Amino acid sequence: MPLILYNTLTRKKEPFIPLDPKNVRFYVCGVTVYDYAHIGNARPYVIFDVLNRLLKKLYPKVTYVRNITDIDDKIIKASQENGEEIYDLTHRTARYFHEDMKALGNLPPSVEPLATAHVNEMISLIECLLEKGHAYESEGHVLFSVKSFSHYGQLSRCNHDEMIAGARVEVAPYKSEPEDFILWKPSENGIPGWESPWGYGRPGWHIECSAMALKYLGETFDIHGGGQDLIFPHHENEIAQSQACFGPETFARMWLHNGMLTVNGEKMSKSLGNFITIHQLLEKMPGELVRFVLLSSHYRQPLDWNDQVVLQSRQSLDRLYNALRGYELRQEAEAFEPITAALEDDLNTPLAISVLHELATRLHKASNTSEKNQLAATLKASGAWLGLLQQDPESWFKGKVGIDETAILALIEARNQARQQKNFAEADRLRHKLLKAGILLEDGPQGTTWRQQ
Repeated sequence: MPLILYNTLTRKKEPFIPLDPKNVRFYVCGVTVYDYAHIGNARPYVIFDVLNRLLKKLYPKVTYVRNITDIDDKIIKASQENGEEIYDLTHRTARYFHEDMKALGNLPPSVEPLATAHVNEMISLIECLLEKGHAYESEGHVLFSVKSFSHYGQLSRCNHDEMIAGARVEVAPYKSEPEDFILWKPSENGIPGWESPWGYGRPGWHIECSAMALKYLGETFDIHGGGQDLIFPHHENEIAQSQACFGPETFARMWLHNGMLTVNGEKMSKSLGNFITIHQLLEKMPGELVRFVLLSSHYRQPLDWNDQVVLQSRQSLDRLYNALRGYELRQEAEAFEPITAALEDDLNTPLAISVLHELATRLHKASNTSEKNQLAATLKASGAWLGLLQQDPESWFKGKVGIDETAILALIEARNQARQQKNFAEADRLRHKLLKAGILLEDGPQGTTWRQQ
């Protein structure tokens, strides 16, 4: 079946037909590097990593651009608060971000442009908007005139009052209309900036993505992705400033947006004490478990992060990895066709995960070695489409965060000796001690193995 994706622009599922089947091009708004990225940031990057993997299976070349915003008012504020040079701050937190993405199993994008390396492109785009009458200068600022662009609101479908409320900006004296947004603003009092035709200053946030998408993907490209919270005003503004320069049929043809993530039923915020960074999670659990949770719900639906969904996801991964135990998995295999069908139907990852479990069930019930080996290889190959099940099963069960394997093996050996001496009370005590630490023992013909609950 053809790849079907839900296009936010049209509010319906559509067949994906690339502009150039030899090179599919898509853009995802990247992280702003001023602190550790949070779990809400992780969701789109895992989702669009699955899209990237899928497109790579279907087309000979994929150009996936995900930028890094390394100049922004949040960055400037963080730099001033901790007394750290902006360059040091952004490079340090960008390194944290890359470590997090690797731990979550995400493939690197084809291009990861820094905003600060593309200011000249942003200035050129602003000059185009001024020349075409879609922007104006005022008190050292350059602003986009929303009323000059008749198609404004096509993505978010907000009315005029909603636009003003949604922009969350104060009415400023340098604005002609309250909904107009900043393309360039002055930098004073030691704030970083660049020389421009409008004086020393820095770009607005929205112009950054338009300029970088233009440079690496062209005036028109296939897909633009991001979280639902970016639909308005960020993505709406990207469309306006890009199409105002290059025409109404330019920029992204399809828009994909993932649903919001909550924690224990509430919006994540530092004031509620439920703000969770990826780094904090990785200190407690493996990255593949975090990834599995983020894929357990359809990307367009809300996802609530809570202990129950984490536990269920851990149990699911344990079951899948347990099915792969004992197989060398050296033979090549194709993914199970229902996996591809699920992902080609608007990235239906929950259905794809259920197919993995179906494969695991078939593997457990298989009657001969040849069939078992083939099903095990197929299960691993199918998991790769989701970025799952690529570890050695024993590494999954034993290589968990915070586990002292030497101490565990010592207790297992002590228990084995107690059993040999028929001291079953001591053997039970040691098993219970391990169980309280979250370690489950499994006795079999080949001896005792262990795994974390």
